[in-house]
Amino acid sequence: MNSLEANIRNNKSKGQLNDIRNNGLVPAIIYGGKEKNQKISISKKLLKTLIENENFLSSIVTLKIDGKTQNVLPREVKYHIINDEPTHVDFLRVLPGVKIKIEVPVNFINHEKSPGLKRGGVLNIVRRKVELKCPSEKIPENLTIDLDGVDIGESFKISSIKLDSEVVPTIQGRDFVIATLAAPTVMKEPEKPAEAEETEGAEGADGVEAAADGEKPTADGGDKKEGEEKKSTEKKPAEEKK
Repeated sequence: MNSLEANIRNNKSKGQLNDIRNNGLVPAIIYGGKEKNQKISISKKLLKTLIENENFLSSIVTLKIDGKTQNVLPREVKYHIINDEPTHVDFLRVLPGVKIKIEVPVNFINHEKSPGLKRGGVLNIVRRKVELKCPSEKIPENLTIDLDGVDIGESFKISSIKLDSEVVPTIQGRDFVIATLAAPTVMKEPEKPAEAEETEGAEGADGVEAAADGEKPTADGGDKKEGEEKKSTEKKPAEEKK
């Protein structure tokens, strides 16, 4: 479980909020339950380290405030529109028995032990996260799918994942697919029709014959040359008279 040091803040103006941010801190608020909302600030550097984790918004964080600890769940992070730095965080109190809706990431393990992947199969992930309804103290860190022994053509549905009896998907009434292991898709160059190959071969042969006779093939196939040869061998009428 991740933990963060937090300080109580009593700012009342936008200028005071900017001062907090300029000092390397991020304003935050804790809400939920019967207690009043609590304004705090946390280290931006440590917060950014936690945000890098894919499951940050589905992981419980322990806040240490004035010597006391409070388990919370990050619900929303706001960012600066220009530099993308975190500017505010909302934390929900984790209270026993209180159910919440939350998206939990899907984690795939043992890729190297899948015969389907070894043969070039493709893992098609339909859902990278699954929305669950569960008690805040029973939120799973992730949903794990084991690829050991999985071959091409197999699929993974929500029913294949073991969940606590109090942890249920928000999608009810159907066993939805999370991922499939599909056959490899290889693009082959279409083969030329036999007729086209014969035509190309014939055109090539004509060109070779013409080159052997010392002639250049023309676009009209050899008919033009043949006509020119016949014309050159014909005797002019004037020469016949002589």
